[in-house]
Amino acid sequence: MTTEIPNNVDLDHDQQLRRALAMWHPHYLDWWREAGPDGFDSSQVYLRTAISVSPEGWANYGLVRMRDYRWGIFLAPEVTDRKIGFGDQMGDPVWQQIPGEYRKDLRRIIVTQADTEPASVEQNRLLGRTAPSLYDLRNIFQLNCEEGRHLWAMVYLLQKYFGRDGREEAAELLQRRSGNPDHPRILNAFNAPVRDWLDYFCFSMFSDRDGKYQLAALAESAFDPLSRTTRFMLTEEAFHMFVGESGIQRVIARAADVMAASGREDLFELGAVPLAVLQKYINYWYTEALDLFGGEDSSNAATWFAAGLKGRFQEEDQPEHLALDQVYELRKADGAVETIAMRRAMNAVLRDAFVKDCQRGLKRWNRELEHRKLDARVYLPAISFNRKVGALAAIPCNPEGGIITQEEFARRRDEWLPTEEDRLRVAALMKPVYEPGKIASWLTPPVKGVGGKPALDFEYVRFD
Repeated sequence: MTTEIPNNVDLDHDQQLRRALAMWHPHYLDWWREAGPDGFDSSQVYLRTAISVSPEGWANYGLVRMRDYRWGIFLAPEVTDRKIGFGDQMGDPVWQQIPGEYRKDLRRIIVTQADTEPASVEQNRLLGRTAPSLYDLRNIFQLNCEEGRHLWAMVYLLQKYFGRDGREEAAELLQRRSGNPDHPRILNAFNAPVRDWLDYFCFSMFSDRDGKYQLAALAESAFDPLSRTTRFMLTEEAFHMFVGESGIQRVIARAADVMAASGREDLFELGAVPLAVLQKYINYWYTEALDLFGGEDSSNAATWFAAGLKGRFQEEDQPEHLALDQVYELRKADGAVETIAMRRAMNAVLRDAFVKDCQRGLKRWNRELEHRKLDARVYLPAISFNRKVGALAAIPCNPEGGIITQEEFARRRDEWLPTEEDRLRVAALMKPVYEPGKIASWLTPPVKGVGGKPALDFEYVRFD
């Protein structure tokens, strides 16, 4: 089996781990057939496959059937004499094994992160049927395979370091299903339906960007195998966010072209997505991603920071690394300020970095409208809008952050979040385009292709 799995964790010489993964592997393949991309099992896809951790050439490209994709296990190169960079044990050597007192917390952290990987594959299982181009079809399949590889990377940690508990958790990761009422995925955003490509692009923009910040925080971990695993995962995560951000930018560019040519804002009949409808999708997926960070005042966050399990984004750039005397000021929806001990506010600190990153994406999107001298803009709603987790949950607010009544929110919800009518009209645009050189009407072509190939005039997917 190890010859089928590219790795740099010496699988050939770890008999116990080989046996555990050998038992897990066929169940993984069963899951992929049942819950992976639907209808393209025999198609050849121009995929990137990780083969090493070398910056000179860590992946190769080629036509591969997804069922034959070589899901690998890679850890970023070991940093010699690496020390814990934050918390109560700052300056001590990092751990190669898990201290007993942190076993439960680390298992919870790893399982929660691992659960998001198969969930996202399940969420967009059917989208290949409505892909707007072969380029986009190839990209969604690339994400599917890389999310599968990320699952392998996290299962490696469970199997290697957690014994029977880890094997049971690894099996359970293949039993849960996104949106299943009886056996759902752990986090709510990964149970939300992804019905069309606007959902998918927004999910990749916002939920995968949450993933970037969660992985970056875990890359600071004192448990060195977790740090090295997540550091390599970040290499692939950058592409996932690119797909979402560039996808929405192409939708906006097409809408802007049609608006400039027609002078109209209701664009469905002209084959494009109205900005007002796209804004509703942004409102929904952005707020779902905000909830992924958890409560702003969190005893778990404080415990994990103190222990060195989970740091901040780019911890080395922080002015200090103990967070003992600092406080975080959380502005509530009513304007009041709640003071939280900094260690307890690590979720909010991480979320704030995410918000700034999203704002940069919005600026790039709005340049498409500026360049065409249009007044319309897309925006991020206030962080208090449509929240279900944390201090801002269940407080009815409009997208500008103003507190309103529950009755007004219910009355105006259809102005702010996608309706069934919106989704049906979007679905009417989502006709598959599988011919090289062609693309659907509702988005512009990509700026460049993949792996040195043309953007559109290349057969990224070959159908059997």
